Amino acid sequence: MTATTSVPMPATAADIIECYLSQIEICISSKDLKLGRLLHSRLLKTALNLHTLLSNRLIDMYAKCGSLPCTISSFDDLPFKNHQSWNTLLAAFSRDSRFLHSARHLFDDMPERNLVSYNTMISKLSHHGLHQEALKLFSEMQRKGLGMDKFTVVGIAPACAGLCDLQSLRQLHCAIISHGMRLNCIMSNVLVDGYGKCGDAMAARQVFDQMEVKDIVSWTSLIGAYTNANRLDDAYRVFISAPSRNAVSWTALISGFEQNGQEDAAVDLFDQMLEEGICPTPFTLVSFLSACARLGLIDRGKQVHCYMLRRFIGFDCFNIFTHNSLIDMYAKCGDMESASVIFDNMPGRDVVSWNTMVTGFAQNGLAKESLDVFERMVQVGITPSHVTFLGVLLACSHAGLVSEGNRILRFMEKEFEVCPGIEHYSILIDALGRMNQLEEAMKVIESLHSTGLSSSVGMWGALLGACQVHGNIELGRRAAESLFGLDPENGARYVTLSNIYAAAGKWSEARKVRLVMKGKGLRKEAGCSWIEVKGGKKVFVPEDGSHSQTEEIYEMLSLLVDQMKEESHWIMLEVARRELFQFVQEYFKRMMNEYGIILKGGK
Repeated sequence: MTATTSVPMPATAADIIECYLSQIEICISSKDLKLGRLLHSRLLKTALNLHTLLSNRLIDMYAKCGSLPCTISSFDDLPFKNHQSWNTLLAAFSRDSRFLHSARHLFDDMPERNLVSYNTMISKLSHHGLHQEALKLFSEMQRKGLGMDKFTVVGIAPACAGLCDLQSLRQLHCAIISHGMRLNCIMSNVLVDGYGKCGDAMAARQVFDQMEVKDIVSWTSLIGAYTNANRLDDAYRVFISAPSRNAVSWTALISGFEQNGQEDAAVDLFDQMLEEGICPTPFTLVSFLSACARLGLIDRGKQVHCYMLRRFIGFDCFNIFTHNSLIDMYAKCGDMESASVIFDNMPGRDVVSWNTMVTGFAQNGLAKESLDVFERMVQVGITPSHVTFLGVLLACSHAGLVSEGNRILRFMEKEFEVCPGIEHYSILIDALGRMNQLEEAMKVIESLHSTGLSSSVGMWGALLGACQVHGNIELGRRAAESLFGLDPENGARYVTLSNIYAAAGKWSEARKVRLVMKGKGLRKEAGCSWIEVKGGKKVFVPEDGSHSQTEEIYEMLSLLVDQMKEESHWIMLEVARRELFQFVQEYFKRMMNEYGIILKGGK
């Protein structure tokens, strides 16, 4: 159907204009650019293209059909441009992040800006993460006395949330009340979401309770507010109370539990989500894979990877975020081969992709591979971040490349303007400690004051651990005393110092440290390890006799200890402490594997 045959052309000018407006609306709703151009051609022949209202709708039609060149051309052809003309072109530029800079220039060049102009620019700046600029425009708008409407609220509240600017959000809320505006559902939702992201769950709840009409976004925003405040029980109660739940509300709860260190609960919730037939979104998958990575549940991670390949939730299922999460999961579970396959086959990589590979290789003791990835990263023109250099320094530490680590610290600031932080120096101190260069490590800590940085728990902790390995009593004491001030509630520091004294035969000093620890009511939490068995996590703690197969487990451990003694000449040889530590680490890995074999029913 063409523009000239769709309806009979009416006689009066007003009817003709109304008919064309109706046809343009059809083009906009159907995104029919071809029909739109036919209409434009017809208008040019009748000189109706000079009619401002029709021309403005043509500009809007071209913009919404995705033809920015035609949008600009139609705007330029207008003999008279009103507010709507300028605002329509501004909205067209603002739709695409690539032209946001041009949109801002257009906004600044407008002969006159009204409420709609400001709302459009504020909304787009906020949407593209330029929250501070959005707030500045909002302030300018208020100074000019332009007031505000519901679109202003919906545009500026997310900017306050993005900056975690609770004060500005409260001022906005007060302005809404002082202007006598009635909150609709959408306005209330952005306030609930904003208060939640600013950490004020109580205010979010108050706005929620005052809502006359609530939709699923309202409930999901309140869930997010509670999870952001680490009030997970409240979040779960809201989730259960919601009249309906979709993939977004499930994702809000799952990601909230995962981000607050409740990975086991996040995995369980994901399973419940699938049982209820809710299809996960890419954001759900990112949260689930992150939980698997932290728990070391590689089998569950592989299952979801297969699920993604099999059910292919949509084109966006395999976006850069899910790819990065898969790489992270495989890397943290020790499967760098699978991580490399995903990385090499990604259609596009960002700095997070490269960082994950650099850090993954480093954490798995593959220093050369980590440094090779870093070199590739620089060669292809990706600018390293401070996280990149944490991975590079970790690789140097594990490989004993102390001089290379020192060079990297200088290189990162000189070449990439990334200033070394406390975390970077902590890794360097760990590297020096591993190589028994304890005095040099101490000098690094002392030199930090001249750089404006202060020593941290991580630095002193690395030095204390190295002093225990190498038996340096004096530096160990200094490190421990610093930690007692920085981390007074951590009983493990006292235990380490006591063990340093005990290893040197200074039993009275060791006993004194234990007595001080006891007097402060401190205790060292028992460590634990875990393995994955049949998709679940099995925790292994010292002296645990609660398992139904305890006798079999300890029998296997006894056999392994005997084998360990035989293979290492445990009694006959004095193994260097560093070598002994590495040997025991390997021993416990084997012990855990045998534990898993028993639980799986193996022989």
